[in-house]
Amino acid sequence: MRFFADREICYADILPPSEVRARIEVAVLNFLKILTCTDPAISDLLLINRKSSNRRVSQGLLTDDDTWIFLSRSFCKRTLMRANAAKAFIRVWKVMEMCFKILSQEKRVTQRELFYKLLCVSPDCFSSPLQVNRTIQDVVGLLRCSRYSLGIMASSRGIVAGRLLLQEPDKEVVDCSECGSSGYAISGDLDLLDRLVMKTDARYIIIVEKHAIFQRLAEDRVFNHIPSILITAKGYPDIATRFLLHRMSRTFPELPIMALVDWNPAGLAILCTFKFGSIGMGLEAYRYACNVKWLGLRGDDLQLIPEESLVSLKPRDLQIAKSLMSSETLQEKHREELTLMVQSGKRAEIEALYFHGYDYLGKYIAKKIVQANYI
Repeated sequence: MRFFADREICYADILPPSEVRARIEVAVLNFLKILTCTDPAISDLLLINRKSSNRRVSQGLLTDDDTWIFLSRSFCKRTLMRANAAKAFIRVWKVMEMCFKILSQEKRVTQRELFYKLLCVSPDCFSSPLQVNRTIQDVVGLLRCSRYSLGIMASSRGIVAGRLLLQEPDKEVVDCSECGSSGYAISGDLDLLDRLVMKTDARYIIIVEKHAIFQRLAEDRVFNHIPSILITAKGYPDIATRFLLHRMSRTFPELPIMALVDWNPAGLAILCTFKFGSIGMGLEAYRYACNVKWLGLRGDDLQLIPEESLVSLKPRDLQIAKSLMSSETLQEKHREELTLMVQSGKRAEIEALYFHGYDYLGKYIAKKIVQANYI
């Protein structure tokens, strides 16, 4: 079954429900054809391989600004003929069946809603949300269509504030500078996000790792002093927040995007996910990647932080650092920062800057931007 495969790059299409249903029907017909032929067999499912060994990096000709992750045309199998793989094989068919029903009813569901539905109808196959997520990625790799095309909405945690006007279809304009410290909640409906009308007089877009830091900056109306748009996913970025950021980067290409994250491996991992996309979503990664600069915290900021505020790295930090070090997407200056973290054995959180006063964050960001002190 070959729907789309470039010789070098494989990606997931954004398709209308009718086309996705047609692809599912083709998968069923191909399966039945082999099952009912003169030499019957249960056919394997060929999926695009999502392992890191199949990861490739696309880079700009002159700079690293347009770097993103993609998957090459290498396949793996889901088969019923091996005991340890049989359930994964069955899960793919169960999820495709559920997606076919969802699309036929012109509905959309979140991944969590899909998990509980599958847990009720197929408890022997699905016991955790992680299994559902992996199976969705299997279906994406089989049908070469996006998660959203399958009728699965993103569960969004993201919010945005600052100098941005947003208008949903047939709705009033929302001024994100007047949304207070709570910000404007980013919808998980990617189709709605794609149809948002956006206007801004900002000069910068600032990604904030932590919700509490976002609230502080929004409450202090930092965007009035630094003409900016603030956006946060409240930690590791969800698809909807990444999608909106990507849209803003295309709508306002002149605005630099900068990230304010903790000085630890997890903070750098969050920045890299915004910048390059994630390997787990390699078929769709390019749809969410943006050129993100690292504003802070960085090693040269440690002089601003009391020694007592530095915390020892945890085993989980070292695991993340090891994974990042093995990534070919990691830029040299990022690698140097990560090496410094590991060698020092320390991590620093953004809140440590409050040593200089609760209003210091805005001054810190402004100074960094004026001095072009970002990488």
